[in-house]
Amino acid sequence: MTQAFTTSPLAADGSRRMDRRDIQTLFLASLGGALEFYDFVVFVFFALPLSHLFFPANMPAWLAQLQVYGIFAAGYLARPLGGIVMAHFGDRQGRKRMFTLSVFLMALPTLAIGLLPVYASIGVLAPLLLLLMRVVQGVAIGGEVPGAWVFVAEHARAGRVGFACACLTSGLTVGILIGSLTAAWLNHHLSPDQILAWGWRLPFLLGGVFGFIAVWLRRWLSETPVFAELQARKALSENMPLRTVLSGHGGAVVLSMSVTWMLTAAIVVLILMLPTLVQHAFQIAPDEAFLGNSIAAFCLGVGCLAFGWLVDRIGAPLSLLLGSIALVTCTYLLFADLAAGGAHFLVLYAVTGFLVGTVGVVPTIMVSAFPAPIRFSGVSFAYNVAYAVFGASTAPLIQYLGSRVGRHMPAHYVAFTAAISIVAALWLLLKGKGKPAG
Repeated sequence: MTQAFTTSPLAADGSRRMDRRDIQTLFLASLGGALEFYDFVVFVFFALPLSHLFFPANMPAWLAQLQVYGIFAAGYLARPLGGIVMAHFGDRQGRKRMFTLSVFLMALPTLAIGLLPVYASIGVLAPLLLLLMRVVQGVAIGGEVPGAWVFVAEHARAGRVGFACACLTSGLTVGILIGSLTAAWLNHHLSPDQILAWGWRLPFLLGGVFGFIAVWLRRWLSETPVFAELQARKALSENMPLRTVLSGHGGAVVLSMSVTWMLTAAIVVLILMLPTLVQHAFQIAPDEAFLGNSIAAFCLGVGCLAFGWLVDRIGAPLSLLLGSIALVTCTYLLFADLAAGGAHFLVLYAVTGFLVGTVGVVPTIMVSAFPAPIRFSGVSFAYNVAYAVFGASTAPLIQYLGSRVGRHMPAHYVAFTAAISIVAALWLLLKGKGKPAG
């Protein structure tokens, strides 16, 4: 694999102490990431009213809901396109411009969804407009997540890159939690008729407004020192950055895709799918399932910070190795407890959520795997393509295999992807790339 993991500089100086500007950069980047990820995921929390409003009334409920989930999935499939295009300009013209553009591109369609006329008003044009807005959201998130990791990593001081990337990742998970809590609050305070009449619009309108606030806040951020130095030395990529990535850094792409697979499995299976899975497979009450999910999502945010802190002290590969082993162990303990009746479900789900925070190590590995002139393109291509493939296929694959292998299939799937991360971590350690930066 490529040697970029040890040779590409990420920080502008060797200090380990964070100053006020560092904290401001982390806060604004994480806040914007949380709001943008909220805009992206809130769609799924309101899939049921959307299925009633954007398709014919005589359409079977299951078919309407399936089509809404198809529109939701379209956002994932659009991610590579947005990531590749924005990363190209991010490597050639600057990280900050694309970092601001991505949140603007998310705020605009989110606000528009909240204002869309429904099927009863304009017919088939309604779901087509909804699909278009969802595709634009996918383009935006495809540029936002890898762009945000590169942005904060290149702003971070040496020895703080792991925590900086983990702060951003934690912010993204907070976006999921905000979406879940918003949906719970609205469904608790509004009747089903009110939700259908106007309540479903509120989360999208709020998301759009908050998105534009994030655009305004990001104007206070400065270009990364790494990109500014490349620009000053006229060391920017002369060729198309993605072509350079694919022709000379295939090992880094494979490494990044491998750890992204673990990230998607941990998030999609253990955070997004598990509340539904435990109800059907283990007869856990809905209230307890979603309470556990909220606790686990909160613990995930804390876990990301903890593993980011660990990266700066023992290195990303060793942190990934230890976290992956612990995640597999706790996942099997959780499913064993569920099979025995779920007496310790909430506690074990909280600990599992914390250990899903191992995903906070992944961005550090990816940004370190590519040299600075093509870093944005390398991270964006590997992350978005892997997420589009594995993220889109995980749910149906789990459902299909679960009916044949058994109700422990989700744990087996997470363990399989974690095993791949363990192999990647061991490879990096054997190559002597396990020392913390700075």
